[in-house]
Amino acid sequence: MIDGRLARGERARHAVLDAAVVLATESGLDGLSFNQLAERLGVSKSGLFAHWRTKEDLQLAAAAHAEARFTDRVVRPALHEPRGIRRLWALHEHRLADIASGELPGGCFFCLAQFEFVARPGVVHERLAAALERWHVLLERLITEAVELGELRPDTDPQQLSFELNAHGTAAVYESRLLAATRVYAHARTAALVRLRSLSPAPQLLPEA
Repeated sequence: MIDGRLARGERARHAVLDAAVVLATESGLDGLSFNQLAERLGVSKSGLFAHWRTKEDLQLAAAAHAEARFTDRVVRPALHEPRGIRRLWALHEHRLADIASGELPGGCFFCLAQFEFVARPGVVHERLAAALERWHVLLERLITEAVELGELRPDTDPQQLSFELNAHGTAAVYESRLLAATRVYAHARTAALVRLRSLSPAPQLLPEA
């Protein structure tokens, strides 16, 4: 019985955080409120306080949940691909697919929240910066692996290429919400593909277009 209550409580918490991540891409992470969540979910605000005592606690929990979601939707599927440039390319493709999926109205929790908190020091800023740092560490690791396998040129700079790949995805987030989305995604895909093919001694491992 106790285990059942705990499981139900965890499912409820998960559902609230799912909604919080979606709402944060609509109204901003700073605009996320207990009232807004309670209204969206049809629950009492007092029930939410049982999980998070402050708005900042809720923001931090939403950021952690968004990172777990990104890992499930983008990172894990890409890591099923062979090590090297194909895995790196898959990471970019899965990221674009997630942005285009419509699951998050704003396209990406982290791109929007990081812009929002860029000039706001504090624990939320630090949490978002740490998530961005982890993303670059992952990109740089996959780039380094591709270099070691001979699938990227030995003079490839992992930090530079990581910056470029992230920039293509970040531009796709906001431009796709303002301009013709299909065209934007095609540009973000082509830009990364052309860059990777230009750096690879084995371009046949990548799509033609």
